[in-house]
Amino acid sequence: MNVQMKKGALELCVLIVISNKDQYGYELAQNISNKIQVAEGTLYPLLRRLTKEGYLETYKAKSKEGPPRKYYSLSEDGEAYLAELMEDWAVFSDAVDYFIKEMRSDE
Repeated sequence: MNVQMKKGALELCVLIVISNKDQYGYELAQNISNKIQVAEGTLYPLLRRLTKEGYLETYKAKSKEGPPRKYYSLSEDGEAYLAELMEDWAVFSDAVDYFIKEMRSDE
């Protein structure tokens, strides 16, 4: 998959996955990588930025496998931002679908 395309959609995917269930970094990377190959080096700066911007909140919770893990949850601002991104994505993907289906049907 095109790297720029993945970067454009990664923020939306991260917020959707976290909105479904609080996640720690490695868990999030695994859940996203099941569908979109993503490097952890790309994911962690995005998590830091979303936290700094107030869209994500963090907390630590005990782990049975080792030290406490840092979990990410969606803040109220994050929920509003996610709704906005989903609307934007719907408009964008409809436009791209139009170009793919309508403009390429002449070939």
